[in-house]
Amino acid sequence: MKRYLRKAKNLAAAAISSPRRYAQLLSQLGSRLRAEQYVLSYREQGAPKNETIAPPANPLREYFENHTEGHGIWKWQHYFELYQRHFSKFVGQSVNVLEIGIYSGGSLDMWHSYFGAGCHIYGVDIENACKSYENEHTTVFIGDQANRGFWKDFRSNTPPIDILIDDGGHTPEQQRITLEEMLPYLRCGGVYFCEDVHGESNDFAAYATTLVYELNHTGDLNGFQKSIHSIHFYPFCVIIEKHAVEPERFFAPKHGTRWQPFFDK
Repeated sequence: MKRYLRKAKNLAAAAISSPRRYAQLLSQLGSRLRAEQYVLSYREQGAPKNETIAPPANPLREYFENHTEGHGIWKWQHYFELYQRHFSKFVGQSVNVLEIGIYSGGSLDMWHSYFGAGCHIYGVDIENACKSYENEHTTVFIGDQANRGFWKDFRSNTPPIDILIDDGGHTPEQQRITLEEMLPYLRCGGVYFCEDVHGESNDFAAYATTLVYELNHTGDLNGFQKSIHSIHFYPFCVIIEKHAVEPERFFAPKHGTRWQPFFDK
């Protein structure tokens, strides 16, 4: 019931702020309900029994599993495959990495070990004690990620970021404000990794889903399509990647000389 009340609230808000978007949402209700019915039936079927494939080598997972002393690291186990998939292109490069939510500081060391000596780590936390984790390759800022003024100050004191890992307060509002303030600040080719997006009716997941619709806009490329390469959804994670080079247009050329008759014209 809570899920449907939340959807009704979102529809009401859309009707006020954007009648065109409201009409689009109404037209999609049937598809969304069918998707929910499919998910429910899929749950009942159980997981298919496929042959297990051994996972490839993963330096971050190895670092985590071998880290038994020192500053603590607390991560969902399945995140390490996602880190490797989206971050490996930066290894050995000169990159600026921002992690929101430092906690015990162990992940700051993990990122530096993974990316190499050319990276600089920026940490953000609301606890003043986290300043103690600063060193020659780590800079720590103390502030509230839901405070837009904090992000304005952060941007004025740092270079553009290549990788942002949001492991902070985990509320949808904190995640949304952080994305709105920092996604434009990511460099071309950058990766935005929001962790701990929990719950079937999560408001941040709904927010990010709406961003997906903008990627499918047809006609001349808008600013969002020129900037954003892809949006990925995984269990408890939303990952956004930016284009390394902004596209001027999307096009679909035809190559070849032999076609089906109905494509011959």
